[in-house]
Amino acid sequence: MTKPIISADSHVAEPPNCFRDHIDAAFRERAPHVVHDPKRGDVFVVEGSKTPIPLALVSAAGKAPEELSPTGARFELLHRGGWDPQARIADQARDGIAAEIIYPSVGMEICNIPDMALKSACMRAYNRWLLEFCAPHPNRLVGLAQCAVATPASGIAELRVIKEQGFKGVMLPGMPGEADYNDLRYGEFFDALVELELVPSFHILTSGEQLRQAWRGSRINSFMSIVRGNQDIMSMFVFDGVFMRHPALRIVSVEADGGWIPHYMYRMDHAYQRHRHWMRGQELERLPSEYFREHIYFTFQDDYTAFQFKDHLNIERMMWANDYPHSDSTWPWSQELLARHLGHMSEWEKDRILHDNVAELYRLDTSGLAAAA
Repeated sequence: MTKPIISADSHVAEPPNCFRDHIDAAFRERAPHVVHDPKRGDVFVVEGSKTPIPLALVSAAGKAPEELSPTGARFELLHRGGWDPQARIADQARDGIAAEIIYPSVGMEICNIPDMALKSACMRAYNRWLLEFCAPHPNRLVGLAQCAVATPASGIAELRVIKEQGFKGVMLPGMPGEADYNDLRYGEFFDALVELELVPSFHILTSGEQLRQAWRGSRINSFMSIVRGNQDIMSMFVFDGVFMRHPALRIVSVEADGGWIPHYMYRMDHAYQRHRHWMRGQELERLPSEYFREHIYFTFQDDYTAFQFKDHLNIERMMWANDYPHSDSTWPWSQELLARHLGHMSEWEKDRILHDNVAELYRLDTSGLAAAA
């Protein structure tokens, strides 16, 4: 590996004043905010969410498994790199990372707010704060905006503002406000994404009520369903012809791992070839797996199956991430992890997964990153 490493999925830990200080005045009293719960510690309260967000897991990178807990955190004791850009650069250096694509934390739950006006206001506030966070090191802290997509038309208007603000990509909610993304009414929205050169991504845990389905057995079994929302989105885009109608569109599946993709592509091809007639499936010009391989990028951290199945995946769509500062993060042990999992790969493959794919997708200027690696 000769090129500086870029994490394709990292996060901020929104500070307590993030939303109230940046939201439109009409929504200030309803803005997400931090309260201290004697039993759970500091939590972010989001209107419309049944459960407050425990800050303990939002910023648990580097903790041993037996130390992880959803309770007891105080904001001032969390990783300062979650909201302080100078501290963030130091944490990048500790992990051997030169730059990061930045996603929200609380903003993931904001995707599930049912009130579209409030959701839009919260996302605008987050975008304003994120611009301030990334400004000192714009080539190393590459923030992605949020867009509520209440309707196709309002979504396009939001995209134009986001582009003017200087963002390179946008995290979309798993469910838009009107119909679903396969609806033909979203055609102009997808065209706008391509025209504006804004990369759309879908992060796990942003698909609303699907997250709140009951699980069977013990609580840990609920962890297995986390990727289901993203799987449904990806196959919907393929099966319902979104990529066929918009051949220049590329999307990113974020933090849903990648080892499942070879089997999923087989399953999609099987469903299409065997069952599309009686199930009234969209007639496609290519096999579903071909659309998936070309149009969908995906991020993953320590998914050893993704590394091992590289020959069954599109290397030019694989993007490694460290997920800092979340509880699933590989920080500060990313270099040790990569040393274990990259040994069977060529230098070209390593460069694609750790640098080239993400740099090309987001049109990053990486010329000044070498010294930071």
